[in-house]
Amino acid sequence: MARIAGVDIPNNKRGEIALTYIYGIGRSRANKILTEAGIDKDIKAKDWNDEQLGEIRQIISNFRVEGELRTEITLNIKRLQEIGCYRGVRHRLGLPLRGQHTKNNARTRRGKKKTIANKKK
Repeated sequence: MARIAGVDIPNNKRGEIALTYIYGIGRSRANKILTEAGIDKDIKAKDWNDEQLGEIRQIISNFRVEGELRTEITLNIKRLQEIGCYRGVRHRLGLPLRGQHTKNNARTRRGKKKTIANKKK
């Protein structure tokens, strides 16, 4: 099992898919990395030799991935919350922040329904 950027890459997956196991690398970036390294995207990760792995590691080191990227995103959210902008307030309240309606939907962001009992008379 190959290890790139602190992540175990699955051997039985195609190269394009295997690289997406690294946080910060999606399908399009994985394709660019493999093209730049001169590796066919359909070759499975277990068939990469040490030279190809080294080339992939070298290319990925130019991108912000894994812990460094997570830290940057966390700091960006913290900054928004500190300055008290609209997006920061929505982050703090755990509500959607990109203009979605919240009357009926937004369950992913707001969590499971909390039923409120009727007031007794």
